[in-house]
Amino acid sequence: MRIVRGAVQAIAEVGVGNTTHRLVAARAEVPLGATTYYFASLDDLVAAALEYASAETVRMVDDWAARIRGSDDVPGVLTTLTAEYLADRPRALVEYELYLAAARSPELRGFARAWVEGIGGFLADRFGSPAAAAAVTLLDGTMLQVLTLGTPLDEEQLRWSLARCLAS
Repeated sequence: MRIVRGAVQAIAEVGVGNTTHRLVAARAEVPLGATTYYFASLDDLVAAALEYASAETVRMVDDWAARIRGSDDVPGVLTTLTAEYLADRPRALVEYELYLAAARSPELRGFARAWVEGIGGFLADRFGSPAAAAAVTLLDGTMLQVLTLGTPLDEEQLRWSLARCLAS
């Protein structure tokens, strides 16, 4: 597990395409040979890291759903959850690496679906499909912009926008 977490850290730092055995070993604080002993190829190692990140995302979606279920202020809760998510920048970067890698790798699309359908599903049950789809798109775009541009999350703007999406 230490090597897999090291791979997750490496992916967060340099992206999937630039991850190497040497970098993973350094992040995991293990000898270089350990990465090749436990993983036949770099692809296998990256796949294990992405699978680990994917499982973490599924747990996150379940947590978000539980925290939203009883709330009367869904836009406020979603804004808080988004701020908490973005506060762990390395994790968010790994998950967005995985999310974007799904555009090129069909085997990773289950992860992307888990996020979109997971978040969208519990919002659709409460607000309807069009509003849920708009809210998921807004969340994705907001998180991607914050991560890409390095700007802080404008919580007031996000809450306002979510309220409009979910009220429609």
